[in-house]
Amino acid sequence: MGEMIKMVVVLTILSVISGGGLKGLEEWAKPRIENNVMNLVKGPAIRQILDAADNDPVADRFKIADGDQERNIFVGVFGGAADTVVVEASASGYGDQVGMVVAINMTDETLRGMAVTTHKETPGLGARAKDDPSFAAQFAGKTITSPFSITTDGGQISALSGATITSQAVCVGVNNAIETYNRLKPKLEEQIKGMGK
Repeated sequence: MGEMIKMVVVLTILSVISGGGLKGLEEWAKPRIENNVMNLVKGPAIRQILDAADNDPVADRFKIADGDQERNIFVGVFGGAADTVVVEASASGYGDQVGMVVAINMTDETLRGMAVTTHKETPGLGARAKDDPSFAAQFAGKTITSPFSITTDGGQISALSGATITSQAVCVGVNNAIETYNRLKPKLEEQIKGMGK
């Protein structure tokens, strides 16, 4: 009985040390991982959407409180006016979550563009949501006053052939981004006041 208690105590101590070490490693690596995701995944997509911006929207990003979480907001300055914000969003696709960035022109309440950043969709089918520029181009210039959906659901977006679920997920993600934008709009206007000119 004494040996068993000794073994349980030793295992408990080892578990605590291992768990603490892993947590420390996670905290140490977290900023580096976030930086890599920003530079290699989200940044290129944002710069592509806002390619004519006068500023670097990735460098000019800021965090804003949204309930119990903080969101990255990216600002595009065009002609001296900080009138475009990029909001991150996601939705459940065929394989897993489909992550995206959605650029909204605050002046005329239209989409400047969107891009899928992360997914686990089927190669050659749902994966085209990220790789096919004609799919993403359908969103550009459209007003944000009504929800987006695919044409078979009565909407204005043509689904990718063989990837209806992924196409629906992108529409849901864009709608989620618009909801976030509408909810945070007063804070966003306050935060970007003075940027640009």
